[in-house]
Parts: sequence; structure tokens; C-alpha cells
Amino acid sequence: MGKITGRPVRAQVLRPHGHLLRQTTLSIIAFFAPVFAVLYWLTIPVGDWPAVAAAQLAVMVVAAVGIVGFLRTCIWVDDTGVSERGFFGRHTSFPAEQISSVVLLELYQSGTVDSQPQLFVTGQDGELLVRMRGQFYSRGAMDTVADELGVPVVHVPDPMTLSELNRLRPELLYWFERRLTGRTRPTVTDSDLGADLGG
Repeated sequence: MGKITGRPVRAQVLRPHGHLLRQTTLSIIAFFAPVFAVLYWLTIPVGDWPAVAAAQLAVMVVAAVGIVGFLRTCIWVDDTGVSERGFFGRHTSFPAEQISSVVLLELYQSGTVDSQPQLFVTGQDGELLVRMRGQFYSRGAMDTVADELGVPVVHVPDPMTLSELNRLRPELLYWFERRLTGRTRPTVTDSDLGADLGG
């Protein structure tokens, strides 16, 4: 497991796509603004508007917490290792000697023919240390991690489905992804990684 630390110091700082925050904020406003406008219109005449105001305040607090969490999310990397601060503020740091390889592949999106890049930083026992998903990070940011760490990089040539990745390397997926697709065979080791994933 990665050591939970204070603020790490790394050469490269990588952050999620900025447009995600803008799109999410606009979606929240577009959904809740008319809802609360109607609720105020209905409740102000009868004096029940304080309950609506309390609900609006709760939504604003939750949205503010989400925005702060997003803005604080980032990955630091250089040739000494990789560190991550997640959405909920948890810090993890992995020194270079704990890192075995980096896996780069394209993963099909559920129910579509589109795929997005995924990067997995794996440990000496094949366990997942850091994951970068194309929904949140650019391919350039992933390439930076792969280049900076200086460990073997496995490039999977063909896009994979979630089920295929779960069959080959279930430990690279989040628990809910494994639960959705089912685990069908034991975990393989890093020595089998290239052959199993076609790298």
C-alpha cells in the first residue's frame, strides 16, 4: 500500500480536464435553477419558502464541496515516484522502487464503440497503485507519467472491453467494475502481463 503523506513534492503536476468542472457546474445550474424558481413561486405566497431556501443552501454546499474536491485532485510525478491526491483529499505516494510497470490501453465505454485511454501504475506484486482514466486525464498527461517514471511500459495494441480486462487483470479494476463483470480467473503476475494483454 502507498504511504499516506503530507503534500508531495514532484517535478510534474497533472490535473483533470478543466472542462469537466465547467460542464458539471453548468449542468447543476441548468437543472436546479428552474426547479427552485418554481418552488419559490409556489411557497412564497403561503410562507413555506424557508424550507426551499434550506434545500437550496444544502445543494449549494454539496456543489461547493464537489468543486473544491475536483480542484484539489492532482497527480505529481517524476523519476523518484508518483503521488496522488484524490477527490476526497486522500494522499498516497509511491517511490520508484515500489513501481514495477505502467500499462497503457484503450478501454471501450459501456454500450458504445468509443474507447478512452487508461493508464495503470502497478506495483511489484502486480497490484494497482495509481489509475488515470481518459474521462478525467488527457493522453498527454498519461504519457508524462509513463515517461517520467522510467519503468517498463506495456502498450496494449487493441482496445479492450471491461469484461476482457477483468478476465486478464481484475486487480487493475475498481471493486464495482469487477462486480459488474464477474471475475473468471486468478490474477496473473507482471511477468505474464505483456503476453496476456497482447503487449
